[in-house]
Amino acid sequence: MSFASIRGQEVAKRLLQSSLKANKLSHAYIFHGPVGTSRKQMAIALAKAIYCLNGVEESCGECIECRKVEHGNHPDLHIVEPDGATIKIDQIRELQKEFAYRATASVDGTKIYIIQHADAMTVQAANSLLKFLEEPISKVVAILITENGHALLPTIRSRAQWVTFVPVPRDLMIEQLLQEGFPNHLIYPAVHLTAGPEAARELITTNWFAEIRNVVIQLTKETLTRFPSSFVTVGQKWSKSDLSDHTDTLFDLLILWLKDIVQLSSGNKEKLVYIDQTDWMTSISYSRDSAEWVRILEKAVELRTRLRSNANPQLLLEKMLVVIQGG
Repeated sequence: MSFASIRGQEVAKRLLQSSLKANKLSHAYIFHGPVGTSRKQMAIALAKAIYCLNGVEESCGECIECRKVEHGNHPDLHIVEPDGATIKIDQIRELQKEFAYRATASVDGTKIYIIQHADAMTVQAANSLLKFLEEPISKVVAILITENGHALLPTIRSRAQWVTFVPVPRDLMIEQLLQEGFPNHLIYPAVHLTAGPEAARELITTNWFAEIRNVVIQLTKETLTRFPSSFVTVGQKWSKSDLSDHTDTLFDLLILWLKDIVQLSSGNKEKLVYIDQTDWMTSISYSRDSAEWVRILEKAVELRTRLRSNANPQLLLEKMLVVIQGG
């Protein structure tokens, strides 16, 4: 893992590499942004660059220090993950105890800790960390990774440098995932539902994502050609299977399908998501005018919002099928 291997996040890279070049690293960073935007990878890349024996702004990837970081066994690099749902005070105390000793491997004596899901710290853990940030025992670089930096204590936020991570452009994500050999009919919906290649890759490789996409195609075809069959599919293939745990993703994929239909009904075939279904979707799109398809899309978004409010998933899905059918 290196800065060069991370696609996108050019602003974050420039900030960190400039600090490395000027030898002015902050003692604490908050890596803030959506899941899947390579925040942890950037933290590892920074650690490698700090410890690298040959590089300054970038790690060489070949020296013994780089290899230790890459393999997860560098004695001066510590990664803290939530214990269950939270990061507990005992974890922070253990970290402080570990950092009471001198660095054993790094040339300049720097010790680094990375806290994943830093916003999951309990109040006690956060207060303990604050004391650690204010009074580090040795030369320390802290990297706090979070989706929501504003959920951290104000006193922690004020003592760290913010590094913002943004959604990666879809074209870059598509290019990278195609190079990695993933099927394009799964890449396109995945990059619309995620903020970075890491998250898209994870979604594509789940056991259920491809199957849910197939269910969306089956349900829309049945609803528009032999309507009662789609209710049978909901009852047998969806509600009574493990797929029902992912009704939110089904609605997301259904909304992407409807956005394609709206585009096609206007004669636009650019940047479609269901790229392998263009022919039959085009013929379906012309069966109603664009305004009607927009109304159905708006209803799908409304029902998706209700799903977040813990409404009954099966009833919402059945309602959606009625709307698509024309009810």
